[in-house]
Amino acid sequence: MSNQNRKVVVIGTGFVGMSYAYALLNQNACDELVLVDIDKKKAMGEAMDLNHGLAFSGSHMKIYAGDYADCADADIVAISAGVAQKQGETRRDLLSRNAAVFKSIIGPVVDSDFSGIFLIATNPVDIMAQITFKLSGFPRSRVIGTGTTLDTARLRYMLGEYFGVNPRNVHAYVMGEHGDSEFVPWSQALVATKPVLELCEESGGNQSCDGMIQISNEVRNAGAKIIEAKKSTYYGIGMAMVRITKAIFGNESSVLTVSTLLQGEYGRNNVYVGVPCIVNRNGVEKVITLSLTETEMARFNESCDILEGIFKEVQFD
Repeated sequence: MSNQNRKVVVIGTGFVGMSYAYALLNQNACDELVLVDIDKKKAMGEAMDLNHGLAFSGSHMKIYAGDYADCADADIVAISAGVAQKQGETRRDLLSRNAAVFKSIIGPVVDSDFSGIFLIATNPVDIMAQITFKLSGFPRSRVIGTGTTLDTARLRYMLGEYFGVNPRNVHAYVMGEHGDSEFVPWSQALVATKPVLELCEESGGNQSCDGMIQISNEVRNAGAKIIEAKKSTYYGIGMAMVRITKAIFGNESSVLTVSTLLQGEYGRNNVYVGVPCIVNRNGVEKVITLSLTETEMARFNESCDILEGIFKEVQFD
């Protein structure tokens, strides 16, 4: 991957895809941005709209509507195409509809001679990332799902509010499925270098384990709450995608809770799930294996079992 021209192709110009594109522009996170959509007229209109704001952004980004052939020399192909999650619909309910969409996308991208990194945001994201891995034949390092990156950001924000500290000084993760079976390994949660559970014990009742449980529930239900209020979520995930993109282009080796294929880590194999990973220009360089408690490991295995069961339902014929 060359840093001379950072090229991103966004497939799907709905709310998520365009929130990502808008955040890319505002953060000057790439040099060339291509918008691809089955509705070519919409993609053209979105490209025009973004271009008209270039003068205010300080960016010299090249933005245009294109097609799958433009993936050939792209560094990242970000896929947000798919049907929107409806109110009351689980991420898993989306599977059959979005699996069909991906079958029509992955083949043409691969056929373009694309050799970069797939970044998947479409829900259910762990399953859609594994579908992309299966259909593309790419190594796991180059097929990344957004996983629990946004959930982790929500967690750190809420913990920062709870303890009265900057979220940047909170080190905690959401792991597992980006969905109902996700969980917080509280044994690994820190404020600076102080374990969160110790802070609760020493607070004299000002903070508590019950507060941690409430926060984990709020994180898990945040997406559904936003969908109930405004029909869909897109700003947060768009910015999470930019964070992953910047880690790739900057060769940061940052630790992010993306969705990746486990190959023996945590004792699991052949399942895409959200875990802390080192992310750089190679994609997922390494999975970080945390020292989970027995209870946390059980939660993680439960989440992996659920994802394995869902993936078995996918038909590739």
